[in-house]
Amino acid sequence: MNIEYPEIGVCGLSCRLCPTYHSKSESRCAGCKSEGRMKVGCPFITCAVKKRGLEFCWKCPDHRNCEKWARHRKHGQSRDSFVCYQRLESNIAFVELRGLSAFGEDQKERERLLSAMLAEFNEGRSKSFYCIVATVMDIEEITQAIVQARNKSAGKDIKSRSKDLHAILGRTADQKKYNLKLRK
Repeated sequence: MNIEYPEIGVCGLSCRLCPTYHSKSESRCAGCKSEGRMKVGCPFITCAVKKRGLEFCWKCPDHRNCEKWARHRKHGQSRDSFVCYQRLESNIAFVELRGLSAFGEDQKERERLLSAMLAEFNEGRSKSFYCIVATVMDIEEITQAIVQARNKSAGKDIKSRSKDLHAILGRTADQKKYNLKLRK
C-alpha cells in the first residue's frame, strides 16, 4: 500500500504536532504510519491500514457506523493521552471540507510555528505545552504571540524568553477559552 501522508494519523490526529515526533532521542516517532509505528500499530492502523488497505478511517465505507472510531472520537472530545485530541473533530471536518492536501499544508504551517517555539523559547520543559498550542490555537494567534515574545524578550535568557511566550499565549488562551493543558 502506498502511504501518501505518513504524518497524518489514520484517525485524524496530526503527527507533526506530537511531542514524540519532535523528539531528538531514539524514541522519536516518525508518524503514525511510519515503519516503526506500523509494526507496533494501534486499533486504527490494524483495521484501516492492515486489514482494509486504507490510509484513513474516514475513507472506509463503514466509517459512519464504526463503533471503535466513534468511541475514539467521543473520548477525544473530553480527554487526551500523551498528545492533544482537542482538534480531532475539527481536523476531520477540515479534511472533509477542504481535502487532505490543504490539511497537510495547514499542519506544515503549524509545525513551522511549533519548531520556532521549540528553537527559540523552549527552556527544556515546554515541548508538550508548545505542541498543544500549535494544535489548539489559530495560526494567526500563534504567529502574533511569537512576534510579541520575540520583541519583548530580545536579549533575555531562555528561561525568561519562555516565560514571556507562556504569558502571551496564556492571555490569548484565557480570552478565547482555550485549554492549553492535556486533559486527563
